[in-house]
Amino acid sequence: MSINITMPALSPTMEEGNLAKWLVKEGDSVSAGDVIAEIETDKATMEVEAVDEGTVARIMVAEGSEGVKVNAVIAVLAEDGEDPGSVEASAAQPSKPDEQTPAPATASSKKTEAAEAPSDKPAPMAEQASQGVSASGDRIFASPLARRIAGQNGVDISRINGSGPRGRVVKADVEAAVSEGTAVGTKQSAKGSVQAVTPTAVQGMTDEQILATFDDGTYESKPHDGMRKVIAERLTQSAQTIPSYFVTMECELDKLLALRTQMNEAAPNDGEGKPAYKISVNDFIVKAMALALQAVPAANVSWTSTDRLYHKHSDVGVAVAVDDGLFTPIVRKAEQKTLSVISAEVKDIAGRARNKKLLPQEYQGGCTAVSNLGMFGVREFTSIINPPHASIVSIGAGEKKPIVRDGALAVGTLMAATFAFDHRCIDGALGAELAAAFKDYIENPMGMLV
Repeated sequence: MSINITMPALSPTMEEGNLAKWLVKEGDSVSAGDVIAEIETDKATMEVEAVDEGTVARIMVAEGSEGVKVNAVIAVLAEDGEDPGSVEASAAQPSKPDEQTPAPATASSKKTEAAEAPSDKPAPMAEQASQGVSASGDRIFASPLARRIAGQNGVDISRINGSGPRGRVVKADVEAAVSEGTAVGTKQSAKGSVQAVTPTAVQGMTDEQILATFDDGTYESKPHDGMRKVIAERLTQSAQTIPSYFVTMECELDKLLALRTQMNEAAPNDGEGKPAYKISVNDFIVKAMALALQAVPAANVSWTSTDRLYHKHSDVGVAVAVDDGLFTPIVRKAEQKTLSVISAEVKDIAGRARNKKLLPQEYQGGCTAVSNLGMFGVREFTSIINPPHASIVSIGAGEKKPIVRDGALAVGTLMAATFAFDHRCIDGALGAELAAAFKDYIENPMGMLV
């Protein structure tokens, strides 16, 4: 009996992914544990392993396909002794590189399908073009991705000549129409009148109103990718639902900088004659935040609708800028790790974050985060809390300033650390206590070595 291989859910929130690459072809034999494909999500590129052995009889989703739903059939295996040529897959025809393969129907979905089934009543013309229907009522064959891009850019897909099989309109056709300015801006109704593209509301203005404020040709339109959509959704939700407040502590860095220099100079060489580690100021900051949460355990919390979760360990996220996006990989149990271990781990996860090679468990969860823009010369800033975190500390640049030290005027290196707290579970005095504990570790860094 044939075995269906389905699109896996690589995280609890994943609904769809892109099939980036097949590592097998039809006719290949595979065993359980063999890597057969690479899947892209909004956050990472993951390898998919076979869980059964057999022969690849049918590849149902082509390499490069985008928006493939979780549990959709992507390939079919023939079992030992079964003729691969006679295998009948439960999925439909293989999809093209920019098509979306629907998940197979289940008993629980039949009611929904019936409710969403098209009726005999014709759809309004403003909707027909997005569904691939021309003004005359003829169906226009177009991939879901092409229709989505057309809708985002106000393109009448019925006016595009498709280059795909049987004249199917694909992603490249729509992008060409957008760049050439053809088929953009209006749609013809069945009566020949012109209808405006149905806009989507964004920040109190419709897309049409936003576009009307700019001259044609003075901007380039770039559709949102999965990462940008997730960032927008999560941070908008955070800003709208978390009652945040901010506390700023100015920390003197001179002792920390001196200790850092001593530790790096004392670092042993590796096998290639290079220092085994090079600790950064940010590594001290991660460790200080972890230890501060242990010193003030009431602030080491997460909020749910029914409970506060008090964490035993300090799992500290480190904000990492990537191409057109942001990751916050987690240093687990940071309070137990030495500065050299934290340094090596942060370098590793930051590098893999930039290459989208992190596993979901490496960037999900955590109880707090560190965001450091000091290397860009930023003096002070605030950050948005990323749930399930209840806090985040924003680090500015160290600056030479006059200070009073032992009753005398001196010059010191000061760094602004601005904390954002979720007021639902960390009240003002508690947040100030955590900020003070952090400041104490930064200004007395030998305490981090104990």
